[in-house]
Amino acid sequence: MFDLIFLGTAACDFSPLLKTECKERFDNNARRASSMLVNGSCLIDAGDHIIDSLRIAEVPLDNITDIFITHIHSDHFNPENIARIAEAKSDSLRLWVGDKAMIPQIPNTEVIRTEDYQTITTDTGISVTGLTANHDPAACPRYLFLEKDGKKLLYATDGGWFLNKTYFFLQNKGLDLMAIDATCGDYVGDFRMAEHNSIPMIRLMMPSLRTIGALKENSRVFLTHIAPSLHKSHEETVKIVAPDGLEVAFDGLKLTI
Repeated sequence: MFDLIFLGTAACDFSPLLKTECKERFDNNARRASSMLVNGSCLIDAGDHIIDSLRIAEVPLDNITDIFITHIHSDHFNPENIARIAEAKSDSLRLWVGDKAMIPQIPNTEVIRTEDYQTITTDTGISVTGLTANHDPAACPRYLFLEKDGKKLLYATDGGWFLNKTYFFLQNKGLDLMAIDATCGDYVGDFRMAEHNSIPMIRLMMPSLRTIGALKENSRVFLTHIAPSLHKSHEETVKIVAPDGLEVAFDGLKLTI
């Protein structure tokens, strides 16, 4: 079973409201840097806003045992914020990164490097596999496939489309939930298509992912890593994608699968 909290759902164009009226609360449109908390102790990404997000979600910093980094852009990997989490702990924080990622030394932190498509298992029994993603290669991008007690989750951001090896890795996986990069809005022709998705791109991918068994009929697919300046409001986007069977994540969203 997975207990999940979307601690942030934004791409890197943050609302100024985060510094004023939304400083102490989550907001569906003033989104924070994308991150997910898994089973209360494992973080996926720890970027610019992770300390605020954990505080608002009332998660003590010392609850965090493991941080999995999808890539080392600052909205996903902020060493100063990771150091604050590590400082709050009596034991070492485990930081899981790609084998080629350039990571500065962070006190009280054990850096664990894994190759793409290598599966590791945490002390809490979560199996995690990094999958190569179509994004800035200098940032060592990867999607994350998580499995526990037969439940399967894919966290797929940042990236555009699916690279061949990752696509076929997902064949017959029967995901229970996929959180997918939706940086761009409901339009075509965006120059970012080589490393970020738009809603039309996601619409095209869904039938193929079902054809190969990556998704089941009842799989839940959430859009995340949303650039507010490229999308309509959260409420409008929910209505736009509902006919496609897609859902829109928001900061503070809690799920159990």
